Amino acid sequence: MNEAKRRRLRDRSSGAATLINEGCKITGVIGGSGDFLISGEIEGDCDIDGTVTLARNGLWRGLIKAGTVIVSGHVEGDIVAAGKVEIAASAKIVGTVSGDAIAVAEGAVVEGVMKTTGQADPVEFVEKRKQNK
Repeated sequence: MNEAKRRRLRDRSSGAATLINEGCKITGVIGGSGDFLISGEIEGDCDIDGTVTLARNGLWRGLIKAGTVIVSGHVEGDIVAAGKVEIAASAKIVGTVSGDAIAVAEGAVVEGVMKTTGQADPVEFVEKRKQNK
């Protein structure tokens, strides 16, 4: 099997991401293109042409609409991805998740509905890397 197909989305960075660090809180609407890494708190919606990564300590209240979404933190709202959604073991989502393909790690909590918009079946993976605490 091709190794590139087995690597997760967060291993395929396309460059420097816009960082919203821990301790930072943003209220409002976020838009733009490129990759965003959220370790802080967002209260509002986004429409991003790129990848949104919500880190383990990140909290998002509102709609996340992006090309690709990676969730390790807590989301209270819906996720709409044009491409793939990756949900890590530490993630907790309260809301609807939709995307072309959805990968869910063992231990993740999703209180809501998951809908795949593509032809691919949902994928499950087990996180085998040690988490930095």
